[in-house]
Amino acid sequence: MSGEVAVTHVDLAPHPTREVVAQSWLDEVELARWGNYASEPRRRFVLCRAALRSLLCEELGCPNAQLGFQESEYGKPFALVAGQPAPISFNVSHSGSHGLIACAPHGRLGIDVEEIAPRPHLASLIEAVMAPGEQAELGLLSGDAQLCQFFRLWTCKEALIKALGTGFSTDISKLYVPAGLRLGERTGVFRFEHLPAVSWLLEDISGEGFAAALARELPER
Repeated sequence: MSGEVAVTHVDLAPHPTREVVAQSWLDEVELARWGNYASEPRRRFVLCRAALRSLLCEELGCPNAQLGFQESEYGKPFALVAGQPAPISFNVSHSGSHGLIACAPHGRLGIDVEEIAPRPHLASLIEAVMAPGEQAELGLLSGDAQLCQFFRLWTCKEALIKALGTGFSTDISKLYVPAGLRLGERTGVFRFEHLPAVSWLLEDISGEGFAAALARELPER
């Protein structure tokens, strides 16, 4: 739990029994989507979606059969109960064997997780997604320290644009992660240049073997 936001970790390691049970939670549209995936993304999708359905049904007090999903203009999903928008916010991310689900009663939020693993073209990725000052700071690091810091910053940026809900229309290379977070703090406040009146609480919620971040809209004062 992070304030009003509940964050749930979903174990996405192979487990045939859990996958069969999870499959039974999916509706026809989700089953069709599940069937189009290769084995790895198929397992991640079914386990995360079943966990999300279970959490939302518990929070909303509705049966699974009444729960549905639609997407916003930029592809961010939202929940429906009996065809009507549900009073809950959520976001999902998964990477490797780690899935994270964030839920809150209101307000925009985004979550991102990335399994920490070597990237063959890390220098090019740093140049593509980091702001100039962040690139300079990462250039002072090397090896595992550089890799871990890159994933920390990347998940922070991804969580922010997922919370904003505008998808890839936002250029994350122009976003600066708050200085405190870049220096190792666990929380910071962020504002988008085009939305200076809106503040976002950004939290580093990384764990063993993965980097993760949660962004949530702060109430207006």
